[in-house]
Formats: sequence, C-alpha cells, structure tokens
Amino acid sequence: MSDNRSFDEPLPWLAPVDDDDEPRGISARRMLIALIVVLVAALLVAATFFWIGRRNAAVNGPPELIRASGQPYKVKPPSTGGLDIAGESETAFETSAGEDKDSKLDLNKLPETPIAKPPKAAPIPVPAPKTLPAHETKTPVPAEPQPSGGAGSVVQLGAFANQAQAERAWTALSARFPSVAALNKMIVPFSGGIRLRAAAASAADAKQVCQTLRAAGENCFVP
Repeated sequence: MSDNRSFDEPLPWLAPVDDDDEPRGISARRMLIALIVVLVAALLVAATFFWIGRRNAAVNGPPELIRASGQPYKVKPPSTGGLDIAGESETAFETSAGEDKDSKLDLNKLPETPIAKPPKAAPIPVPAPKTLPAHETKTPVPAEPQPSGGAGSVVQLGAFANQAQAERAWTALSARFPSVAALNKMIVPFSGGIRLRAAAASAADAKQVCQTLRAAGENCFVP
C-alpha cells in the first residue's frame, strides 16, 4: 500500500480545530452601526432642546431693556460737615479718645418720682377651733400595748383600713401557721388604720416566726 501525498501537506489529524466554545469578539461592522445609532440619538436630543429654546424665545419676545433715570442717583450734600443731629453729645467720642471730662449726672433735671408702696394684704381669717356639742365626747385613741418579751419580740403582720380586716387576717394566718397561733395577737390603731401585730416570748422567737412567714410568701417584719 502506497501513500501518494506529498511530505509538505499537513496530516488531517494534526490540523488545528476551531474552538466553537471560545467567545467571539464584536465585528467592526456592528461597532460602526452602534456608533451611528448613538450619534443620531444625541443629535435628536440636541435638536429637541434647541427647538424648545427657540420656541420660548419666540413666545416671550426679546428681553426688556430697563433704562436708567436721567436724574443722578447720588446727590452731594450742600455742607461737607455731614448731618448735624440736635442733642448729640461728644462725650462718648472724647472719652474713647482718652480724654477725661469728669462727667456727672445732674439729678436735679428730673424730679424723683416716689415709689408707691404696695397695698397691705388683707389678713387671713383664722378659723375658730371646732368644739364638740355638750352631748358628744371625743373617743380617746387607745395606747399601744407593750409586748412582754422585750424589745424586738413583736412581729408586724400587716396594716389594714379597719379592725374587721385585721381580725380576718389574723384568723387566716393563725389557721395556716401554728407558730402564729401560739403568739399573742396585738391590735394597734394608728392615724391611717389598724396594725396587726403578734407578741412573741423573745426576739429570737419573733425572728423565727417572721422567717417562716416569708418562706411561705407572706409579708412581715420585726419592728
């Protein structure tokens, strides 16, 4: 088998193959068309603005010329000394220049106006003390009972608007806590209502009872 091809002819399997996936550039013809389109659009925009300007000028007409008055706008005063103001004092200028004129105010020129005294305010009436009728007597406030356990042996369980509320609170607390039921109930009135307290045998017992109440979510303190 013989091969009649010349040695200069490239072999088909060695010839370069065009890569179809390689991006191709924009041709010169397309670039020229795009440039012409941009120029035409710019010319159209410029022509539109030029036409609008000419149209406004034709409607409004030429600008109006404001002529100056024939009279002079500055007039020289007849005297070169300037305006003379009556009553103008030279003291301020002389003092600023360093001269001491020893100026004094003449208090006799104007009469002194006496200052009017403010009118006296009417006295505020003092209400008379209230007196009770003959058949009524004032109920004395009972004295606060003294605890027998000494200082710090009282537990305050709360303050209430009246004694009925304090009694209900004592019934509920003594039913829940045997340590409270073992204490001595104290109803102490004060100006705002009723204080509910309990007297313990000692300050240590009072603190122990209050700690038990606080652990159960109740409020108390040892005054």
